[in-house]
Amino acid sequence: MKTNRRCRALLAVSLNLMALLFSTTAFITTHWCEGTQRVPKPSCGKEKKANCLNYSGNETANETNQNVVHYSWETGDDRFLFRYFHTGIWYSCEENINAAGEKCRSFIDLAPASEKGVLWLSVVSEVLYIMLLVVGFSLMCLELFHSSSVIDGLKLNAFAAVFTVLSGLLGMVAHMMYTQVFQVTVSLGPEDWRPHSWDYGWSFCLAWGSFTCCMAASVTTLNSYTKTVIEFRHKRKIFEQGFREEQNFLDQEAIKYFRERTEEERAEAGDLRLQCLHSCSPN
Repeated sequence: MKTNRRCRALLAVSLNLMALLFSTTAFITTHWCEGTQRVPKPSCGKEKKANCLNYSGNETANETNQNVVHYSWETGDDRFLFRYFHTGIWYSCEENINAAGEKCRSFIDLAPASEKGVLWLSVVSEVLYIMLLVVGFSLMCLELFHSSSVIDGLKLNAFAAVFTVLSGLLGMVAHMMYTQVFQVTVSLGPEDWRPHSWDYGWSFCLAWGSFTCCMAASVTTLNSYTKTVIEFRHKRKIFEQGFREEQNFLDQEAIKYFRERTEEERAEAGDLRLQCLHSCSPN
């Protein structure tokens, strides 16, 4: 029984650690959602001659004189670029079409005013989710390595299961609130940011993978607690049943012993009475 309990505890600790690592990675990365944004092509110049609009006329004059009317033969989607972007809880980063690298801006500033409260609730829930995972992981480690008795281990096991379940529920709510905020921002956010196409990224998958590991750890912990309690009750039942049988056996032996003693005493009393009658009778 002790070996099985230890294996279940190790499995729960491993799942909880995975959930903690996944959630922390997802919280600090910016790949919850990713896709493309349609932006106008910049004007061609001396340094940029590809993926740009080549206007007719003298380019140098056009660059210096803002009043010159620019004409381009490109129409439709040819006049636009599709730049890659990725967004997390904190920042939204997009490809810089004028230079190498990316430029990032706060996603909290991009969110509509009506959704900022929900976004902050999502952030707070994510932080509480990670903190409760840390508490559950600490309790599981205490139960695994430092519990002095089975009863203390069961108490730690129960508290770890409660904290892990609570953290999983908070994580689920946080992920759903962020998804809602992002979808509203896609429709009502700044025009220069709105995506042309988007999908969920690997950070989003890590977040829900963390939730899955968290719930698996809580189920494993509850299963370990339940099995240990059932095993103890079964052993107690067997002990009490054996104790009753032994007590009944002792009682029967005692009854038999006293019955035999009573019969012996009666026989001795009868012999004494007969001896008294014989001794007291006249010759």
